[in-house]
This record gives sequence, structure tokens and C-alpha cells, in this order.
Amino acid sequence: MRHGGIEDRGQWLVRPATVVGRLSLAAVFIALFAVAGAAQQKKTTPSSQKGVTKTMAAQPIVIRGGKLLTITKGVIENGVLVIQDGKITAIGPSGTTVPKDSRVIEAKGMTVYPGLIDSETHLGLTEIEADPMTNDLVEISDNVMPHMHVYEAFHAETELIPVTRLNGVTNAIVTPTNRDTLPGQAAFIQLDGKSAAEMLLVRDIALPLNFTGDQRRNESFEKAKFPQTRMGMAAQLRQAFLDAQDYSRKLSEWEKKSEAERAKGTAPKRDLKLEAMLPYLEGKRPIVLAAQKGSDIQVAVQLAREFNLRFVLNRVTRSQKVLDYIAELKVPVIVGPIYELPKETERYDSVFRLPAELHKRGVRVIFASYDSHQSRNLPYAAGYAVAYGLPYEEALKGLTLYPAEVWGVADQLGSLEAGKAANVVVATGDPLDVKTEVKYVFIQGREVPLDNRQTKLRDQYTTR
Repeated sequence: MRHGGIEDRGQWLVRPATVVGRLSLAAVFIALFAVAGAAQQKKTTPSSQKGVTKTMAAQPIVIRGGKLLTITKGVIENGVLVIQDGKITAIGPSGTTVPKDSRVIEAKGMTVYPGLIDSETHLGLTEIEADPMTNDLVEISDNVMPHMHVYEAFHAETELIPVTRLNGVTNAIVTPTNRDTLPGQAAFIQLDGKSAAEMLLVRDIALPLNFTGDQRRNESFEKAKFPQTRMGMAAQLRQAFLDAQDYSRKLSEWEKKSEAERAKGTAPKRDLKLEAMLPYLEGKRPIVLAAQKGSDIQVAVQLAREFNLRFVLNRVTRSQKVLDYIAELKVPVIVGPIYELPKETERYDSVFRLPAELHKRGVRVIFASYDSHQSRNLPYAAGYAVAYGLPYEEALKGLTLYPAEVWGVADQLGSLEAGKAANVVVATGDPLDVKTEVKYVFIQGREVPLDNRQTKLRDQYTTR
């Protein structure tokens, strides 16, 4: 099944039917007459008018005169980009043929670039951090919860999404927080839609595996429980994957049985926790392996290799001593949070320089906000990395093309190319510059409003 041009790898939520309240008898008769009248009108409508009720094609949009950052095919000065039916239908220099009767946006002096992708955020899972009733960030009743699904908690009406897309972020990976080792499956969203069903493009896209000190259950002596140590976390994870392998083997053996054999036996009891792990054991979806220190990274990678897991590295903030080892893994790395302070034993710029050091070793660097309220600051994380040595083009790819490739949506997103989804941003300048102001955002070819709670409060209380 496809939605918005991107395949949905999960199942769509089933919405309950609307329950009709009590209607007066008169209202029922009016409704019946209306239906009958509509049916009669349908019968008597001349064939020459049948096309009147068809949905009219959307008016083409032409963005003209701007600096186009295509990401894959260089920069086009004074370029032209055409949007129609949710797609980029043409892109090129001035003089590129455009459809008649188009809406023209004059972008002279402005920059046009693909929508940015946040590779880890909690948008839609929290609203007010101090209010527990507005937080669905993680289920902490157990450390291993792979059968939790972000899409079942995603709140599409959050005020934080309009704030985030004001800075050109159009897509994101929404994950639970890293309190658990296996906190649940992440979803890939677009930051616009009439409902959660439209915004959730891929419902189960990846499984975070967190291996840092935050997952240890040793908050206090009274509340401490397993696992309290790194070896406890490793043992717990190993047992979970072994149990999933055993569950898969039993399912396979049952499926191979004949009808007669099945009639005499009992099918394996369905286990949602183990079932959720099977696509990852089979390499169908990636594990997002998060660790910070070099020793944690090595233990976690060894565990992933033990079970032949396909993985992407995440965070690696304190990994300066094992950068060569990371490069040898030949996997992309999601870096950050880039605003963390250095440890006492580190250089003052160790966190800022990390993306550049990884790039020097041939690693594809991807950026994430790791937040919900600060997801809007995603482009500035890349800007910091550029200031400390990461090539500008690589920083842009880390916000666009590289995440699209990692999450399997590069055929639709990540660059300005004909045929791709029209997730397009028009801004007054460099997307990594804090002084840049976004003027237009298109998601699937629809222009989305840029007003949000913060702009409304600004306008309400600004002295005129």
C-alpha cells in the first residue's frame, strides 16, 4: 500500500465508525429525501456534464529566479522549479519550459532547497514536559519493549510541528526516548496532513537499541532492579534476541507441518514482543544502535554482529578514541546532540568537531535534534559542524539525501529532482544560518502555513 508516494510498511490504523446520535423523526425524513433526490439527479444528469464533478488538477506552481540547492546535481543559479500534482515535474536554469496558467513565485535573491529530515525526534509524543498526561515518550515498565509502536501514540495536532516546519523541516523519524534498551519501533512522518493517517508515512521503520548509562535501572537503592550494569544490559539484550530466534524457529517448524500434523498439535502461542523483533533479525529493517563511549560502542556492535543485525550508529558523542574503529564498520552515523558540553578530559571543541572527524574517515554523517521542542534547531546543528570543519555540501546532505537513503525513501525525498515528492523550502538565505527566514514550505506539493503558536503570540504581544 502506498500513501503520499512513500510505501507504508506497517498497517493503517482502523478508525471507529462515527456513531450517529439521536435524530428527530423530521431530520430522518429530510435526510432520506435528500438521498433520494441526489440519486434521481444522478440518473438524469446528461452525459455531457459527467466530467463536471471530477476533481480538478491542482494549479502548477513555478518557483523562479532563486538559487536552487539540488543536493545531487550541484547549484543552479537563477533557476526554475515546477511543482504539479505533488511532484517536482521540472527543474533547470532560467528559460526552462513551464506550464501555462501557473502560479509563479518570484524567488530572486532567495535560496530553494529540499525539505530537511530530522533523524531522531519526539514530535507528537509530548506537548508539555512538566505535565505527565501529555507525555507518551516511553513505556518504562520493562527495559525490552520492541512491540511498542510510536504510531499508536503519535499526536498529529501537536503545536510543536508547525513550529518545527517553520525552519524547513518537512520529515522526521519519531522515536521513544532512550530510557529503555529496546523502547519500541520508530515511525517516519511528514510534518503536514489532515490527520495522523496522512502524516505517518512509514509506521514501523526502525528499532532503536540504546546502550548507554541511561538504560540502567539503578535510580536509587530502593528502586534498583535488573539491569543495573552494562553487563546486565548486554545479557538482557542477548537473551531477548535468543528468545526471538527460538520463537522464529518454532513458527517455521509449525508452518512446515502438514494439515494432519497440525490437527494433532498446538500452534505456538503468539508473542507480540518476540514477533516485533523478527523483521530486524531477518535484516528487513535497521536497528538504530545508540552508544556514546567507545567501550559501549564496541560492546553494542559486537552484540549486533552476533545476531547479524543491520544497523546504523547513533549518538557516538564520546567516541573520539575509536573513530578509526567506527570508520571500519562502514555504516552511517547519526551524530549528536551536537550541543553537549565536552568532558573535563576532552578538548573544548571535541563534540563540534566530531562530524568533521568522521567525514575525514569516509563516514556518512547524519544529523538529528534528539528532541521535540528543539527540533526546529536541526539545521543549526549542521551549521556548527560546518564551522568546525565539515564540508558545507556534506552538512546539507546530512540533513537531506543521506537520511533519505538510510531510511529507504531516497527515491522520493532528499534532493530537488524531477519525479520526486515536492517537499521544497524557499528561504531568504543559507539554510544553516540562524538569520535566514523561511518564506515558503511545500510538503507533497501543498503549501503549508507558516503561522504557529509562537508567531501568534509574537504578533499578539508585540508593541506596534
